[in-house]
Amino acid sequence: MSCLFCKIINREIPASIVYEDERVLAFNDINPQASTHVLVIPKQHVATLNDLEAGHDAIVGELVRRAAAIAKERGIDGAGYRTVFNTNHDAGQTVFHMHLHLIGGRSLAWPPG
Repeated sequence: MSCLFCKIINREIPASIVYEDERVLAFNDINPQASTHVLVIPKQHVATLNDLEAGHDAIVGELVRRAAAIAKERGIDGAGYRTVFNTNHDAGQTVFHMHLHLIGGRSLAWPPG
């Protein structure tokens, strides 16, 4: 498979991993937009949110819950953080393996983009 994130999961490409279990992997973004910018991904390949099926409900919850746990570990939960799923090109998705961005550690403007 040519998916960049699947290659990270399979350890074919190195990443700065901050969390891993049997279903989820989290690693530091290589182009961070804040002092905390972690990507939280399912180990199962799902290209975009548009490709989710009922059987994926639990993994989406796990991604969000893990992002909150990492935010707490990094001490940014009190001040605030942003979680983002980008879906397809116009939203800024560049790797077509569903992933949640956890961004925090600085004041974030609204609306984004």
